[in-house]
This record gives sequence, structure tokens and C-alpha cells, in this order.
Amino acid sequence: MPKHVRSVDVGAFTVDGKGMKSLGDCCEFFLLTELVEGKLYHHDLDRIKESKHLDELDKQRCLALSNYLVDIHKVKRDAPWLYVRRARELVGHGECIMGLLDSYPPGLDFVSESDLIDIERNCAIWRWRLKRKSYRLSQVHGDFHPWNVMFREGTDFTVLDRSRGEWGEAADDVTAMTINYIFYSLQTHGKLTGVFEQLFKIFWENYLEKTGDWEILDVVQPFYAWRGLVVASPVWYPSLSKEVRAKLLNFVRNVLQIEKFNLESINSYI
Repeated sequence: MPKHVRSVDVGAFTVDGKGMKSLGDCCEFFLLTELVEGKLYHHDLDRIKESKHLDELDKQRCLALSNYLVDIHKVKRDAPWLYVRRARELVGHGECIMGLLDSYPPGLDFVSESDLIDIERNCAIWRWRLKRKSYRLSQVHGDFHPWNVMFREGTDFTVLDRSRGEWGEAADDVTAMTINYIFYSLQTHGKLTGVFEQLFKIFWENYLEKTGDWEILDVVQPFYAWRGLVVASPVWYPSLSKEVRAKLLNFVRNVLQIEKFNLESINSYI
């Protein structure tokens, strides 16, 4: 840009604090992780959708995932600014609610622009409600869904892709996983019922019983809205039926209107 100071390099300080490294000749950064064997959890859900049957291992894996969140969410931190930041990112980040809304192309036949505007406005209102809850700041995964969990034998699993920070709202993790039980059931039955309703209840009832965190039902709404927008997306799920998309977006709009989420009222929200 004319008259702007010219940048010369980009660099980093070394871990020991004694040196600096030039990174000016780098064009793409990467994260290298250890190799993990296993099978992604969504394969279990695909099989359950086809067979409409749960075996005991399916229930035990659901409990294992719920128990994992019970354990990691026990770790708390007193840092209100981090909670406020995560609430802001939930609504305004390019990978979260506003970014998803921007990715919905115009002229869709299953949702109107005015509906999407209403969703965005209501999510902004929820951001201000969340800001008052900064004492809830917990250790989180941040993207805890079936494509980021890899199972091996039995209930042994590893989580992948913790990319959104160490701290946040516990509802983020719970909704990221449980929206998928709703999503799969809608594709199969048009509502939450049968085997996926069983998994939904197993996960939630175990989590609430072991954490005692009933307040989470006062804050899940915008997180369910975000995850609902993901699975209803014509970009991420291009082959989904119009009817399923419409029901998912009904769910998004309706949960944003309620003060306390009712686990027994999912189908009324849909």
C-alpha cells in the first residue's frame, strides 16, 4: 500500500528464549500429530441408522463419550475474559454462526433470508446472556463431534482436532455431539425417536446426573443453533433432503426462543 511501512520478515522466538528464527521463506504452516489407529464414531451412527438397532456396545460408547465430558468439564478457570471471548466467537467467528449464515447461498427453497436474519439477531441477544455466565468457564474440546472421535476396541477412543482453544462453555461440547443423534434420527424417522432418542437420553441423563449442572439447560440454545446450522448446511451436507433441512432450521429458530431447554420437548422444537 502506498506510504505504508514495508514488512521485511516474519519470525518466532525459540522455546528457550535465547534466539529468534526467521520464517520469511515459509508459505504454509502445519501441525504434526502422532498417528492414531481406529475408526471414526460416525461409522457407528451410520450403521445404527441403517440397522435401526442398538447393541450394548453402542450404549457403552455413548456413555463413554458422556463420561469423557463429565471429566474434562470438571476443570474450571477464573478468567471471565476468556468466556466472553468464546461467546463472541460463537456468534461472530467465520467458522461459527455468522460464518455459517454467510455460507448459505441466496434463493434457497427451504429457508428465507428473513428467517436467517432472525436467527442471527437472536444469536446476538444470546451472546449478551452468555456474558453474564463467565463463572461457567470450563476446560473444553471445542469441536466434539462424531468425525473427531476415533474408537478402537470396546470403549477405547481418542479425540482429534481440538482447534478452538482450551477453555469455553461446557454446552459447546455437549451440543456438538448430541445434535448428531437428532440429525441422524431426522434422516431416518423425521423426528427424534427410536434408537437415536435412546442415545440422546443416555448421553444427556448421564451427563446431568454426574455433573449436577442443570444450569447448562439455560445456555445450550445458541450452541444448538450453531450445530443445527452446520448439519442443515447445503455446503457441508449437499445431499440432505429439503424436509430434513427445514426441520433442522425449525429446531434452530425455536430453541433460540426458549429460556430453558427441555430435553423432553425436542420434537416440539422440530
